[in-house]
Parts: sequence; C-alpha cells; structure tokens
Amino acid sequence: MRAVVGPALGVALIVYFAFHLVHGDRGLVAWRDLTQKIEDTEAMARQVATERAAIERRVALLRPDSLDRDMLDERARNLLNLAHPDDLVIPRPSPGGR
Repeated sequence: MRAVVGPALGVALIVYFAFHLVHGDRGLVAWRDLTQKIEDTEAMARQVATERAAIERRVALLRPDSLDRDMLDERARNLLNLAHPDDLVIPRPSPGGR
C-alpha cells in the first residue's frame, strides 16, 4: 500500500499544478484572454485617437483667430435647419428619389 500512495500523491500533485497552469487565474487560458483584451483595447484606443484628431481639426476651424463669421453663420443655420426671413430657400431633391 505504501508503494502506491507515494506515486499516487505525486501524480495527483502534478495533475493539480498542470490543471492550474492551464486553467488557473494566472494560467495559460487567462493569459490568452488578457492578451486578447489588450489587443482589443489598443485597437479601440487607436480608433478613439483618430476620432479625436478629426474633432480637433474641426474645432480648430472655429477658433477666434481663424473664424469666418459667414462660415459660422452658414454652418449654424445648416445644423439648426433655420433660415433668415430674407433668405431664398431652394429645396434640393432627395438623393434616393425624385
């Protein structure tokens, strides 16, 4: 019986540590998942940086030192869908139909 208990205990310890090496909190599966999350987060950070740069370029056009009041007025009217009472409004056909 003693000849079986020692090797069985050794095999059990090896199986225990091998299982946790693969499936544990800091095992290979967790490392793979963490690596994937890092890659996803870096891709998202690149996308956000690109969007931020585009927004910063648009904001730079509205800075007081380079602001064109006519452009600002035109842009505001376009965004708010407003017109001055003296403006002549010519409707454009929709892109999809006539």
